[in-house]
Amino acid sequence: MNIAQSLQRAQTLGLARIDAQLLHLTALGRDPHDRAWLLAHDSDALPEDVAQRLDDWLRRRLAGEPIAYITGFKAFFGLNLQVDERVLDPRPDTEILVEWALELLPPNTPHRVLDLGTGSGAVALALQHQRPACAVTAVDASADALAVASANAQRLQLPVQCVQSHWMDELPGPFELIVSNPPYVADGDPHLSALTHEPLSALTSGADGLDDIRLIIAQAPSRLCHGGWLLLEHGWDQAPAVQALLREAGFVQVQSRRDLGGIERCTGGFSESEG
Repeated sequence: MNIAQSLQRAQTLGLARIDAQLLHLTALGRDPHDRAWLLAHDSDALPEDVAQRLDDWLRRRLAGEPIAYITGFKAFFGLNLQVDERVLDPRPDTEILVEWALELLPPNTPHRVLDLGTGSGAVALALQHQRPACAVTAVDASADALAVASANAQRLQLPVQCVQSHWMDELPGPFELIVSNPPYVADGDPHLSALTHEPLSALTSGADGLDDIRLIIAQAPSRLCHGGWLLLEHGWDQAPAVQALLREAGFVQVQSRRDLGGIERCTGGFSESEG
């Protein structure tokens, strides 16, 4: 079987074309984004060991397992992160949170930044990479998740401090910026059935999905500098509720940012209190 035939087989079985290409490139030891190489080599014979590996990967992907867990890596904001079932698969929408944070962090300014619920470390590491003068702290309640983030920080040689804590319980502050992509899915959301491979504790947060966001907003004013910002990623329909919670907690200039699909994906504001 050659590469073109293997790709066609994967798509016939129900795999998306881009997923099939990514898995083939990774199995062949190529850059996972080098689709031009596949076109140039589509008549090459597929080695037997690669074909066997792809059979296993194809079965896992068709069962709903994220590609990042299968390959062990996920690209996020220019960084290649190691990921597995201990952490969420980083989503492209979360790059909106990073972009907003970078607007608030002037280059070469030693701001203190806190990333809550860091998981793989995606947000914290992206910010540290883009703003090396900042002191970035990555927090997670899960020791397993924190091990993934710490390993990524060491491999990428980025000096992010990793701390185990239930949100800000162990973090006195103050910080100029707090960012978080917390759990925000309602406990009974029907979409959870499609996310069985990812850690449930990193997805759900109470009957309306806002329990953790409420707690973060309650803790943040005492950990922020005067004028410090809190930025939160949330669900597609939660922006009005998160805006209201921020205003009730005394945050000002409350606003939301839209993702590439035009959905209000992140909401934030700054604190006028002194942490």
